[in-house]
Amino acid sequence: MSRLSPFPLTRSTWCAALLTSLGIFGSQETSAASNWSSTLTRDPRGPFPELRPARATYAYGWSGITAATSEVYFHRGDQQTLVLEGRGRTVGLARVLWRFDLNYRSVANAETLRPLETHQVETARGKRVETNLKFSDEGVSGSRLESNHATPALKDFTLENLYDLHSAFLYLRSQPLRDRSVYRVAVYPANSAYVATLTVVGREHVRVRAGNYNAIKVDLKLQRVNKKNELEPHRKFKRATIWLSDDNDRVLLRIESQIFVGTVTAELQSVRFENG
Repeated sequence: MSRLSPFPLTRSTWCAALLTSLGIFGSQETSAASNWSSTLTRDPRGPFPELRPARATYAYGWSGITAATSEVYFHRGDQQTLVLEGRGRTVGLARVLWRFDLNYRSVANAETLRPLETHQVETARGKRVETNLKFSDEGVSGSRLESNHATPALKDFTLENLYDLHSAFLYLRSQPLRDRSVYRVAVYPANSAYVATLTVVGREHVRVRAGNYNAIKVDLKLQRVNKKNELEPHRKFKRATIWLSDDNDRVLLRIESQIFVGTVTAELQSVRFENG
């Protein structure tokens, strides 16, 4: 996602869709680690109201066709946590060409909005990839098991103020999001880190499948952190525009992502809030 957070047609789209959830602007030039890490937004969680428990569905479009769908469930968990659970899959002609399924679960601290753990299972063309992430104040420890390997690949990434997709969305929606404000966060979706820069463009009225909304329009750019801990352009993702509902929920309404295969969209089909 959606924040509510959506699920992507591909991993690249998911990262784009974020910021998910989440997401943001920077130079496309390579930057030294000592420079980029000091530019991250370090403000505490903002005063905006917490997202209500909700269930939502999204449709993903590519080249004029509905290529994928997802269902997401955002709710309170045990021990003061916020949980995002979701399933996504390609549909129709897209599924004939590329069979892809995704199951996702993320848990964040309800008070700080910091990530705690992420579990993700992707199945594409019969290949299954299971990813587990454990977050701490120092960074993340990850394991990634592919169906054609006997043991998981282990990988750690050290960085303070690191988010997953779900927690990055929660953190960003908590902020004031005033016009022309800029936020810059480091996100670790699965097995690589990215720096996302979010610029609030302004307010406008939009229509999506779920209805008409007053919306906050946001521009997103992503840069990848390479093995030298330097920033480099994302090879598959160019940029994205994100619309959040301009109300007390700030639901993710629509994403238009420019990626290597063209324009991919994610659009809210329905949303139902629990407890009124």
